[in-house]
Amino acid sequence: MIVIDDILVSDDVIQKQFVCDLKKCKGACCVEGDGGAPLEVDELKILEDQYEKIEPYMTEKGKAAVAEKGKYVFEKDDQYTGYGTPLIGNTGACAYVNFNEKGIAYCSIEQAFNDGIIDFRKPISCHLYPIRINEYKHSTAVNYEVWNICNDACTLGAQLKMPTYIFVKDALIRKFGEEFYEQLEGAVEFMNKKDA
Repeated sequence: MIVIDDILVSDDVIQKQFVCDLKKCKGACCVEGDGGAPLEVDELKILEDQYEKIEPYMTEKGKAAVAEKGKYVFEKDDQYTGYGTPLIGNTGACAYVNFNEKGIAYCSIEQAFNDGIIDFRKPISCHLYPIRINEYKHSTAVNYEVWNICNDACTLGAQLKMPTYIFVKDALIRKFGEEFYEQLEGAVEFMNKKDA
């Protein structure tokens, strides 16, 4: 484990290799699971304020889910308690998901961002995936989540020799800042020299 101030980074984040392989998984993380994407409290207001600009990018089923359940929902189960994106009906599909002509899932929020319509890229939990953040009273844990739908991403990551923390560099900087990431890189370099 690497400790930077009150942030605890698990060894798996450094050692596991990962690169999304959308051609194979087709964005399965957007359409499978028991709950929507976890949302931070400040992201709730962003969704409220930006929804009208995001809505044109959404599917009719996604719009219907938001009309029925709201732009976000409160979730409580064994693994997560907090706010998340609503799901479409009883499926695992996020209300904000859409699909390209090849059937690959993409985020309506991110598409609005890519088109310059909004300045919010997407929920940080999605940007960080496969990393999950757990907030505790005196610390923040940065963990690697294992999910079988990402087996192809693990295979591609191994082929490309891409550590997870490098794959999600932009998201880690977005979440914790440039200085944190520089300290993380320094800690990894020190560990590698020590193990050599």
